[in-house]
Amino acid sequence: MSKPAQGQPFAATRKALAEALAEIDGLLPGSVVVRQMRCGKPNCACKADPPTLHGPYTQWTRTVGGKTVTRILTDEQLARYQPWFDNSRRLKDLVAKLEIVSLQAVRTADELATPRSTPGRKVRKTQT
Repeated sequence: MSKPAQGQPFAATRKALAEALAEIDGLLPGSVVVRQMRCGKPNCACKADPPTLHGPYTQWTRTVGGKTVTRILTDEQLARYQPWFDNSRRLKDLVAKLEIVSLQAVRTADELATPRSTPGRKVRKTQT
């Protein structure tokens, strides 16, 4: 597929977004949450009123093959993987911005290519 000419509207913005995308070296999908939970033991303090919950646990949840997979991360693992979780969010943001600016470029190019009628001039309809 051929690239649009660089002189077209929004080309500099698209190029800057593409360069930002190229800087992303790795990413991890899913979400990270810190939770406290109850266990399954009936006489545990987590069942008391007020409860003393277990945790905090850092959970990484993602979808693999249509199924939700959850993994508990240590503080060290979270620190090690955090830049990749951040990159995943950054990637989604950059792609959304690239879509917006590309749609704006298409709209602008279409407006420039569409002939405008002159005010006061009537356009004749031909019969077929």
